[in-house]
Amino acid sequence: MSAPLVDPTTVRERGITGTDGGVSFALEQLHASLVDPQMDSMRLLSETTMTFPDAISFSNGAPFDGTHDVAKLPLYLERYLEHLRETGVPEKKISRLMFQYGPVNGFIQEEVARNLKQDEGIDVTPDSIMITQGAQEAMVIALRALFTAPDQVLLTVSPAYVGIVGAAKTLGIPLRGVLEGPGGLEPEAVAEAVRAVRAEGKQAVALYLIPDFSNPSGTRLTLQARKELLAVAAREELILLEDNPYGLFGREGRELPTLKSLDDTRQVVYLGSYSKTAFPGARVGFMVADQPVTGPAGTQRPLAAELSKTKSFLTVGTSSLSQAVIGGILVEAGYDLRSASRATAQVYQERLQAVLEVLAVHFPPEEQAQHGVSWNVPDGGFFLMLRVGFEADLAAMARSARDYGVSWAPMTMFYVDGGGDRVIRLGFSNLTVPEIHEGVARLARFLNDTPRTDR
Repeated sequence: MSAPLVDPTTVRERGITGTDGGVSFALEQLHASLVDPQMDSMRLLSETTMTFPDAISFSNGAPFDGTHDVAKLPLYLERYLEHLRETGVPEKKISRLMFQYGPVNGFIQEEVARNLKQDEGIDVTPDSIMITQGAQEAMVIALRALFTAPDQVLLTVSPAYVGIVGAAKTLGIPLRGVLEGPGGLEPEAVAEAVRAVRAEGKQAVALYLIPDFSNPSGTRLTLQARKELLAVAAREELILLEDNPYGLFGREGRELPTLKSLDDTRQVVYLGSYSKTAFPGARVGFMVADQPVTGPAGTQRPLAAELSKTKSFLTVGTSSLSQAVIGGILVEAGYDLRSASRATAQVYQERLQAVLEVLAVHFPPEEQAQHGVSWNVPDGGFFLMLRVGFEADLAAMARSARDYGVSWAPMTMFYVDGGGDRVIRLGFSNLTVPEIHEGVARLARFLNDTPRTDR
């Protein structure tokens, strides 16, 4: 009898043999990202509704779905096909685009470029754009390209969107949080973080942030802060990863330019998504990376074109049908999603105002200190922060959902280097105004019944 390919004794010593003799694993044997409790944040938040089906959920940030109409999907698809025909694309190529694997970097870059110029004043060539499976894939691809050594550090606003934290930890990239101030990320704090990393003999390569209505805090950078941050980035040779999922959902007439539209030194890699402005099920995002990359022969291509090598091994390409539907939406809107999204933006504004008004009813200014309660006042977006007088952890959230019928997200999930243990995130984007009124009333009962521990 021939010897086994793997010595059973060796397998047992590694601790990967199950009780039935088959292979199993101890969790600590797998990648560190799977052991990290913060990596479970997305799943825990998404499962809250299923675990507590009768609770009003402020725990997620799902987009408003009241404008979705299944009947429009084939219309948008046909609109894009008409657009291709109008621009002279042969039927054979159209058929191939729809039914075969398409170009790795996508085929709606022209439409996205026109949309960016119309809505954000971002003027880039189509080959500077990569179409991705949501913005999350864009984050992974950008990080994989920019970080090449173990002593390189990613700075991120803290509290931060858990997706960037997960992407960095999955790739084994060290993270350093830069705490927000009352008005969002402060440029001087970024400069101090770069210097602190350098003093440790390391290099801060990039900074991730959401300048407009940040997830989870709802804060927004002022125009002056944006200009100062770009100056810091240029001085410190720092790439800014600007994520902009919520920029169209502020008050009309109070728009601010994106970092990328102000960027004249190509410090910014811009991450976008049509999940909020079109619909999340399409899973279409994009990355603008117009930084020139010089090859061995002296030729230059935009960074986005070079990154196709990475994308080709992740998802091969973004769904052709999803791209075509998003392309049809853009064409139908005349590439002006800002105008097309105004009704939806108004819905979010109404819900934000409802949360702020009903919080003030249950906790008027003269009583806020007594209860240890306060909150910020965003101008738009999907979220706000509520400070409370006790430790707002997952156990407290579960008790709130089970006993009071209202759930929320602990802010500790979003802080990179610890913090936020007495702060909760309220997501109001997919709740009706009556649900918000009832939900905040339930939350107020929970807060009033929970003893303060911060005195």
